[in-house]
Amino acid sequence: MSEAFPKPLDGLRVLSFCHYLQGPAAGQYLADMGADVVKVEPLEGAFERRWAGADTFVGETSAFFLCGNRNKRSLAVDAKNPEGLALLLRLVQSFDVVLENFRPGVMEKLGLGFEAIKKVKPDIIYASASGFGPDGPARNDPGQDLLVQARSGLIAATGNGSVAVGCAAVDQHGAALLAMGILGAYVRRLRTGAGTRVEASLFNAGIDLQAEALTLYYSGQRRASDMPRDPHLATWFHAAPYGVYRLADGAQIVLSLSHLQTVAAAIGCDAVGELAQRDPYLNRDIVANAVSQALARFEFATLAAALDEAGVWYQRVQNYDELRADPQVQHNGTFFEVPIGDDAATLVQHPLRFDGSHAPLRHLALKAGQHTAEVLREMQLSDSEIAGLSERGVVRLAF
Repeated sequence: MSEAFPKPLDGLRVLSFCHYLQGPAAGQYLADMGADVVKVEPLEGAFERRWAGADTFVGETSAFFLCGNRNKRSLAVDAKNPEGLALLLRLVQSFDVVLENFRPGVMEKLGLGFEAIKKVKPDIIYASASGFGPDGPARNDPGQDLLVQARSGLIAATGNGSVAVGCAAVDQHGAALLAMGILGAYVRRLRTGAGTRVEASLFNAGIDLQAEALTLYYSGQRRASDMPRDPHLATWFHAAPYGVYRLADGAQIVLSLSHLQTVAAAIGCDAVGELAQRDPYLNRDIVANAVSQALARFEFATLAAALDEAGVWYQRVQNYDELRADPQVQHNGTFFEVPIGDDAATLVQHPLRFDGSHAPLRHLALKAGQHTAEVLREMQLSDSEIAGLSERGVVRLAF
């Protein structure tokens, strides 16, 4: 399969100064598509090597590191050391992109800010991701997924207004936007030879996730009172019964875009059918409550047969165990396992296919500095020079 993969970004070189998730995931999207992404780490390794949610490690390897750092090479350098800084400024001259997601001002303090890089590489694509943007009153506020979910209105618009998304949705969306921005700048450079400064933020990503909802809200001059109150409703702007409902056997389903009269006929409920004469948006709380009571009598298998026959759009709410066994997931090859020592990690496949092929696993830097010697040799440094840098604590060699 790897031989068939066309590596659409073959030739693009990215020097990544990233940690946590948004920046690393953006680099991983590019690396999966064939870009040569070199992850620059401090000598002790990036933060995500030492931490993982639920303390999840595969052997000694953090699952958090694994989720956003495949297909990258690792270069461990002390950027605060004058020799290390000089080495990085020399290295960047052979790269197309510098990617970083430190707080505003950090890269400048290191001597690796946009202006410093541009002096040695005038056509550089310099891509920065921050929490709230490079300037403005919130520029120094901590940028973390849950904090942005709160400030961007995402939590207020979810469920009954007090439910956070159960994953780092803003980080992952921000990563995809950042990768998209880099690709746009790369196309521009191929066409004109000009470099570009790309600036992204988690805050903008959290807002962009809600483009439909926010456009409807502000354009329609809505108020906070328009947000859903019935806990079954999925959004404030869809007519009922658009939402999540629990059944008699404990299963849950979602009802999507179907006419209320069709749903009422499918489940044989006159009370719901009578409500179909009302506006299902203006009366959405009443409708959602009535539908929830009607569906609470059904077990999933019986209800699914009735809804299928009526052509109602629905899906069962699956947990992660059920997702793993989903036949479409298995057909799509969504998950794959990577051996790590005597154990194995399960990773999520790159979401796109090219010419019918998934992105192959080319690199997995389980140790910080695993590719330091390799990258330095590409800079025409001799083995004795590399050994000297290691002995002086400028770089870390790990094999």
